Amino acid sequence: MDGHIFIGGGGDDYAVKQGLLLKYANRHGLIAGATGTGKTVTLQILAEGFAAQGVPVFLSDVKGDLSGLAAAGSADFKLHDAFMSRAETIGFDDYAYDTFPVTFWDLYGDQGHPIRTTVSEMGPLLLARLLELTDAQEGVLNIAFRVSDEEGLPLLDLKDLQSLLVWVGQNAKDLSLRYGNVSTSSVGAIQRALLVLENQGGHNLFGEPALELSDIMRTDTDGRGRISILAADKLMGAPRLYATFLLWLLSELFEELPEVGDPDKPKLVFFFDEAHLLFDDAPKALVDKVEQVARLIRSKGVGVYFCTQNPADVPEDILGQLGNRVQHALRAFTAKDRKELRQAAETYRDNPRFVTEDAIREVGVGEAVTSMLERKGAPGVVERTLIRPPSSQLGPIDPKERQALINASPIAGKYETLKDRESAYEVLTKRASDAAREAEKAEQAEEEAEMAEREYRAGRRYSGERVGRSTSKRTRKTESFGEAMTKVVVKELKGVTGRRIVRGIFGTLFKGR
Repeated sequence: MDGHIFIGGGGDDYAVKQGLLLKYANRHGLIAGATGTGKTVTLQILAEGFAAQGVPVFLSDVKGDLSGLAAAGSADFKLHDAFMSRAETIGFDDYAYDTFPVTFWDLYGDQGHPIRTTVSEMGPLLLARLLELTDAQEGVLNIAFRVSDEEGLPLLDLKDLQSLLVWVGQNAKDLSLRYGNVSTSSVGAIQRALLVLENQGGHNLFGEPALELSDIMRTDTDGRGRISILAADKLMGAPRLYATFLLWLLSELFEELPEVGDPDKPKLVFFFDEAHLLFDDAPKALVDKVEQVARLIRSKGVGVYFCTQNPADVPEDILGQLGNRVQHALRAFTAKDRKELRQAAETYRDNPRFVTEDAIREVGVGEAVTSMLERKGAPGVVERTLIRPPSSQLGPIDPKERQALINASPIAGKYETLKDRESAYEVLTKRASDAAREAEKAEQAEEEAEMAEREYRAGRRYSGERVGRSTSKRTRKTESFGEAMTKVVVKELKGVTGRRIVRGIFGTLFKGR
């Protein structure tokens, strides 16, 4: 199908080809359905279709099955005959097994290249969501980020943020005057939340080298788009970390990519599996952020496809942005299930040949109700569709094959070695060390001054002089007898008798003349 991604066959005999128009593939989409109805296979064949058309793909592998995209299907596979029969039924004449270029990623670095961001790139809004902070605690976190900018303290990893929070706590009084109340209890609560995150493996998410977006937007040498697969089976043990990371990646794409309008095909297609984890207990500010990204990122050439069990998992304002839809079977066992089934059916453009609500309930495994955007972006009539079989291997590849592909990857070695350049932790540690040295010098100088004063007091005490009184030093000499007599005569002459003697002498002298 020219300009389309072939999805399957529709109509009463499944011979009418159903496809996703590449020109409108950046208008986003939804893959929904109960467990075991075929959502993973639909995701797999869409990834194959985009890659074959030269569109890079990023997806998360929640169950570990999607690594099979890197290997071709086999005639030895138990479903081989069923695949061939289905291909014939839907008119998939050129169906063949094939491999696709794959790059494996893993937050923990075990099943793929390490994938990281920095604390500053994550930002306070997403980090507060990740740590489940209250409004007051989120306010303190915002102040910490503001201080990091003003003080030139780069926040790269968790220890940077932990060190900065210690500094914020120590200077809470001054910061409160500038930014509002900074309580040490809020600082302590954030530190405890960071400790929990660290124990969950969150420290692997933060650091350098951080992910370069160009590395998930690569095409292979033959022009096919590379499929980036994030290992999420272990990551699902920390569902909030999983959801926050994918939302960060989506936000980065929105912030960094240039406007391209409506391209002939997307620059990247992003699949968000287990999408309900993104919205569970999400604050309104976060939902508003997702809605903004979903509404505007299409102009950056990025298509976002949410995969979830029920369309009701996605807020209505965001659901309204998803133009291309593949709805697998929904089960209606309760009144709530029936209501949600009816709501899901009402979002489709009716087909006069069947009742949409009944079709959603009745479709079998590997079958779905589909509606794709048509010319001018109008939603197509809903159709029951038999999903085409995958060309790549259904199920995971062998761990040795996976490791060989990781070693041969075009980005092998780029992210494996963690770098720890100077950042907030190192700067604050140096400041604390310098302050400690200065305090030690001042204390030593004070001790030396006190010791000198004690020695001085002790010395004056033994000299016989009054302690604490400054006196000039005099050298005492032993006087001779003549010097002593002279002093006595001079003393006497200064007295009354002396004056009489002087007058008598001077009177005799004048009379003699």
